[in-house]
Amino acid sequence: MKRLADKVAIVTGASSGIGYVTAKLFAAEGAKVVVGARRETELAQLVDEIKAAGGDAVAVTGDVREEEYAKALVAKAVETWGRLDIAFNNAGTLGENGPSTEVSAEGFANAVAINLTGSFLGAKHQIAEMLKHGGGSVIFTSTFVGYSFAFPQVASYAASKAGLIGLTQALASEFGPQNIRVNSVLPGAVDTDMYRDMNNTAESQAFITGLHALKRVAQPEEIARAVLWLASDESSFVTGTASLVDGGASINGV
Repeated sequence: MKRLADKVAIVTGASSGIGYVTAKLFAAEGAKVVVGARRETELAQLVDEIKAAGGDAVAVTGDVREEEYAKALVAKAVETWGRLDIAFNNAGTLGENGPSTEVSAEGFANAVAINLTGSFLGAKHQIAEMLKHGGGSVIFTSTFVGYSFAFPQVASYAASKAGLIGLTQALASEFGPQNIRVNSVLPGAVDTDMYRDMNNTAESQAFITGLHALKRVAQPEEIARAVLWLASDESSFVTGTASLVDGGASINGV
């Protein structure tokens, strides 16, 4: 039996990296998937790949900073398949970083808008729909940065992602009685475009690799498998967690 058989899911930030791989894994495990991101071409390619593998997916292009987009993703799930069971709020940005005394108010606010507010807006409308069908699973992508330790000059990223942990706990407490589970995954470094943009030298990559007890960075598929577990009934008694999937960076780095 596929782990997400007969489930309907939303995945944001699905045009690349963790979101792209997770959407494919959800579909392979039986879910019907609404994929969302700003890049239309990449989403179309993802939908084609899912369908070619025997899965089912539709794309909705938009910006998670806009509440109307959060509504549109849920509406597409309901219009197409009649319900919503799982939401992976994964869209994120590194934001404007550098010396904190030089980060603009606009740059900091934009990181919060995408990483934190966008996830809240998504969950707000996702949970409202899940409540109509007896429960569901909501998952956020946070990070080990700002949880176990933070690098210098990444205040926008660390603060906005750390806020997701508080949001996870608040929503889990509020909606647990209605069988809504809310969790977050906290990856270490993952071999994605975002990681390579942030660490664009051999020296930087060697430093980041060395922070992890496993002495390597993750592949997106490794994070996707953790998300799948939180989305599935295998984690039916798990809610309110900040689940470290960080290769031991939280115990080994500093």
